[in-house]
Amino acid sequence: MPRKWIVEATKHKGALHRALGVPEDMKIPPAKLKAALHSSNPTIVKEANLAKTLEKLRPKRVAKR
Repeated sequence: MPRKWIVEATKHKGALHRALGVPEDMKIPPAKLKAALHSSNPTIVKEANLAKTLEKLRPKRVAKR
């Protein structure tokens, strides 16, 4: 697996948003993302799975003391 796998995996930015009918400036609702995971279209399933994976990689906000 290449070291920069995210670059290779995100070639079609916004494709999942377009497929689900969600504007790109808004977050995909959890219910739509869960439904996309059970789609009959394998491409949408892969994109939804990648979205859930990348969601975990975001840095957590730290509260200031």
